[in-house]
Amino acid sequence: MDHTGYVTLTRQSGLLREMQLVANNIANAATTGFRQEGMVFSEYVQRLHDAPSVSMAYANASGVSMMQGTLTETGGQFDIAIEGDGFFLIQTPNGERLTRAGNFAPNAVGDLVTMDGHAVLDAGGAPIFVPPGATDFSVSSDGTISSDGQPLGQIGIFEPTEPAMLRRQAGVMFTSDNGFGSAENPRVLQGFLEGSNVDAISQVARMIQVQRAYEMGQSFLDAENERIRAAIKSLTR
Repeated sequence: MDHTGYVTLTRQSGLLREMQLVANNIANAATTGFRQEGMVFSEYVQRLHDAPSVSMAYANASGVSMMQGTLTETGGQFDIAIEGDGFFLIQTPNGERLTRAGNFAPNAVGDLVTMDGHAVLDAGGAPIFVPPGATDFSVSSDGTISSDGQPLGQIGIFEPTEPAMLRRQAGVMFTSDNGFGSAENPRVLQGFLEGSNVDAISQVARMIQVQRAYEMGQSFLDAENERIRAAIKSLTR
């Protein structure tokens, strides 16, 4: 395959990855705490000895949108949302993860957990315990948790050191390659949930654009293949 084919194939590969991201965004437009992603394209230059360099499109990273999702009042005493920057910290079997999904509930032993059963951590990185039979569970705007007038701790709100290095692990959970620290002046809302920040209309429009671009690239590859076949056929006569 010549350089033209390789360059086009790298473009097609990047468009395919972007289509997968866009489709995932659209599928999670109604998922609590979901963060929209976008593909980041960069230029990859291959230098060859005694030959011109070749420049290719390289889709090797994705960016997570930090835009605020819609806050919906639920009235649930264990539903918690973050207004502004920051993430909840949860403990999973694979390590600590960041999330914006605040639909929590106490488990059988009293630990506050996510819908998947992962423990929600406090500002010090310890699980949050909710006393059995607590009737007046409240969360103040700074994340301080109390029950029946007695403070239980403070829910941890953290920010990635470099937001651009945030990586999706599964669903609404993220890791931060360069670590994270406590958020300054967090604002927490009890009885609210943050919806997905996916702009469904723009994502559908982007899906159409990516599909058309991919089809155009495929047509180019087909035409290039026919050109090479015709050239080989004429040379072998």
